[in-house]
Amino acid sequence: MSVSRAGPSPLVLSLAALMAAICGVATGAQAQQAPAAPAAGVSGTAPSAANPAASTASPQPLNVMVVNIQTLLRKSKAAGTVLQQLEQKRTEYAKEMSKQDEVLRHENETLQQQASSLSPDALNKKKQEIQQKLNEFDKNVQSRRQALERSNAEASQKIQTVVRDIVTEMATERKVNLVFQSTQLVMFSPDFDVTDTVLQKLDERLPSLTVNVVEEPVANGPAPAAQPAVPPKKKK
Repeated sequence: MSVSRAGPSPLVLSLAALMAAICGVATGAQAQQAPAAPAAGVSGTAPSAANPAASTASPQPLNVMVVNIQTLLRKSKAAGTVLQQLEQKRTEYAKEMSKQDEVLRHENETLQQQASSLSPDALNKKKQEIQQKLNEFDKNVQSRRQALERSNAEASQKIQTVVRDIVTEMATERKVNLVFQSTQLVMFSPDFDVTDTVLQKLDERLPSLTVNVVEEPVANGPAPAAQPAVPPKKKK
């Protein structure tokens, strides 16, 4: 039997608990009287508690499926549309940030040229203004990076939810009692791998997915100073 080697990082797709072997129930009627001597000429004895093989039911056969989640997140149609939208948004952000960076560089160069003609107070004020703009620029870059990462994670979660539904349905139809993510296994028979079937069903059920990139507002400027606490009035 040929075997396939799975990738590294473990990720379990838990769908159904491994069913325990069915405990056997002792068969035969309980004796109400002293056992009679075996008849002459008849070999063998009746099943009893001393013979567990005769009183134990056969365990339920193990039925397994293996799924590669990373392959589904990489090759599915929905994942492709998500990647395309995120790349487009990332390109827009990069162009906008590049323009802002160029403006800030120009302001800094102009200030350096005017430094000798400005008073110390005016020069210090200009430096503080530019530094504040740089801080806001860095916050905007970080906010947009986090927005892209958050949108990607949300889209991935939606795809995995559909995958889980599909795998659950397949496990029920095939009477599967254990499903593994392939990266958790060292090796397994390709006959257990249902990734291609799940991918086909996933593309039919979720051919595309719209990404909603939402930026969290960035706080500009220092936080307002806390108001001093008013002491309670003394009772007269």
